[in-house]
Amino acid sequence: MNEEIQPLGSRVLVRVLEEQSVTRSGIVLPDTAKEKPQRGEVVAVGEDDEMIHVGPGDTVLYPRYSGTEIALDGHEHLILEATDLLAVIRPAAIPAVKAA
Repeated sequence: MNEEIQPLGSRVLVRVLEEQSVTRSGIVLPDTAKEKPQRGEVVAVGEDDEMIHVGPGDTVLYPRYSGTEIALDGHEHLILEATDLLAVIRPAAIPAVKAA
C-alpha cells in the first residue's frame, strides 16, 4: 500500500539512510555493532517556510535519538522538527584547475 504523508507546521519527513555495514578495511559489521543512523533524505516538508530551510531530495544530519519513527513503503522514516536538523550535506565544489 502506497501512502503519502504531508508533515504539518515546521516538521520534516526524512527517509533514513542506512549506514555502511562494511568498514573501509573490509570488515563486515553485524547489525548489533552498527550505530543508529544519523543521515537521511528529506521526502516532504511542512508549510512553515520561515522555519524550514531544506527541501525534498536534500540529505541531512539529525541527532541519533530524535524524531518519531514510522515505516512507509518498507522503508524507515522519521518525522522531525525542522529545528532538530543539524546540517544539510551537499557535494563539495570541485576547485577549478588553473592553466599554466
